Amino acid sequence: MLRYTLMRLGIFVGCFVVVWALVYSGVAPRGLGSSNGMWVIFLALVVSAPISFVVLRKERDRASAQIAPHLDQRINRVKSNLAANSSVEDEADDEARKQSETASGQAQAS
Repeated sequence: MLRYTLMRLGIFVGCFVVVWALVYSGVAPRGLGSSNGMWVIFLALVVSAPISFVVLRKERDRASAQIAPHLDQRINRVKSNLAANSSVEDEADDEARKQSETASGQAQAS
């Protein structure tokens, strides 16, 4: 995962340098007023995203293969906790219903 992140960051930095050079040489448009730095960052993000998507496909698959088993374990644990909580709530509802029926039956008998 760290390798993928560093590769992605490297692609962004490379795109940032290229976009910065294009903007300051006048090939690409400058940002309005003092927004030029944000404009260069935005352009670098827009350019680096599809490059990373294509170039880092194998590395992204490796990273997701490492993460998937951990996510499956976490999802199963959350599901079992929800099922346990649901059964506890159902038991409490049933008990409250029985108590209210008993109390209403005793009130009618009086």
